[in-house]
Amino acid sequence: MKNFKSFLLIFAFLFFTVQSVLAQNVWVNDSRDLFLKHELQIYEINMRTFNAQDTNDNGIIDFDDGEESGNFLNGIQRLDELAEKGINTIHILPIMQLGKTKALGTAGSLYAPVSFTKLNPQLGSNKTALSLESQAIKFINEAHKRRIRVIVDLPSCGSYDLFLQRPDLFVKDKSGQGIVPADWTDVRLFDAGTESNINKNVYNLYKDYVDYVMKLGVDGIRADVATSKPANFWKELITYSRTKDPQFLWIAEASEIWNEPISSYAVFTPYNKLLEVGFDGYYGKFMDFKNIKSAKDFMNYIKYVMELKTKYVIPKSVIGSFATHDEMNPTLENGIAYTDMIFWLNALLPINSYMVDGIPSGDNFVYFWANKKATKTYTDDDFYFAHRGKMDIFNFSKMPGGKNTRLESSFVASNRIKYSITNIYNAPDFKFTELRTSSSSVFGFTLSGNDSTVIVYGNISKMPLNDIKIYIPDFEDKDNTIPIKINSVPIASKGKMTTRLLPYELQIMLVGNFKEK
Repeated sequence: MKNFKSFLLIFAFLFFTVQSVLAQNVWVNDSRDLFLKHELQIYEINMRTFNAQDTNDNGIIDFDDGEESGNFLNGIQRLDELAEKGINTIHILPIMQLGKTKALGTAGSLYAPVSFTKLNPQLGSNKTALSLESQAIKFINEAHKRRIRVIVDLPSCGSYDLFLQRPDLFVKDKSGQGIVPADWTDVRLFDAGTESNINKNVYNLYKDYVDYVMKLGVDGIRADVATSKPANFWKELITYSRTKDPQFLWIAEASEIWNEPISSYAVFTPYNKLLEVGFDGYYGKFMDFKNIKSAKDFMNYIKYVMELKTKYVIPKSVIGSFATHDEMNPTLENGIAYTDMIFWLNALLPINSYMVDGIPSGDNFVYFWANKKATKTYTDDDFYFAHRGKMDIFNFSKMPGGKNTRLESSFVASNRIKYSITNIYNAPDFKFTELRTSSSSVFGFTLSGNDSTVIVYGNISKMPLNDIKIYIPDFEDKDNTIPIKINSVPIASKGKMTTRLLPYELQIMLVGNFKEK
């Protein structure tokens, strides 16, 4: 009996040891939980350029010279870099097979799919015997090993090639021609139906896509121009996905500042309706931060964002969409200080951080070859179509990136701070307090919780401001203040800070032994 008991103890020890080891290698999706707690740090990538090997440094991938565009396998090489920078989620721009007719760019727009169940062969490596699908699965598995979640983009329209193959999926005019939404000449508008009559053909196309990407192992979807589909269309699709994975994340490309359909033929579903039917979050209006004139308006919006936790039956959140692939590069538009500010606002505000590949290292996305005659094309467009100041999504181009190490260091530092800040946000005693300042161009707030208080204030103008006062109730100059980010040392006194703020300068301090009443 004694030997048997010993055997049981040894067996139990080995069993739980093996279980523990296996558990470490089995990925369990937690994307929704983290998103709703504002803990995702999302990095947007174009797999076609993510780790492109432009060895001759001319900005374009020359396959005839042995250069390699970004793909699922060589992309694995950059995952450690992202993990070290604090990234815990990647948003991959569309990965499905593209159309080549009426295309934009020499590789074709990522948002002009010809299939929703076949991967883009451009993203496969020819240096392996693995199938394209196996390569995608391997990339996702390697991301998961590094605790990096993967969300993929769901395009809102179909390519002209798909329109020719499946006209039943599309809206047509009186002459039977497909509808060009906005100025997107390379795609045609899907006919998703109405609230009372969803087009099942389009729904099934999207349902097949959901099945396919879930089979690959992805953790969620960013729905491109989600406003262009009926609310009930999304409700049915999201509900379906949640039966397979309750943690499957849904983010809507939608915003309060968008209030018109992309075409007179298209439906328009506002962001709040999208949230009501199951989307976990949306873009918000952070992309309009560059145009904000009043610090008060900015603070009012942050308060509104914070109400998302209690406004809906299931809490909602937003992503810090200060810069996306659709927006002008912030450094090109407003300079390095502005870009640095949005890094830190992503970290400090009750939102999920979001940044585009290349911006943290100083790439301005200005391509010298843009919109010139191409030496070679893989579509019917023989020009290097590109948007100035925006990540290239149309050609086989270089890996995004610059050489601004100072900006990159700030990006990493802000990501690390966010992990501490989210502990404050999610504390039972969390408190957000707007601070009064002596300038309409200066915002200020405190974050308190878990016996910690962080003081934040910043200048949203392009002008330096002197002798700025930030009024902090209950603050004493004897309180132990630890600077996290400052350019000039503020003068502390009872109930206030006096400082000088450069354009787009943000100052952050941790205060010990201080808690707002």
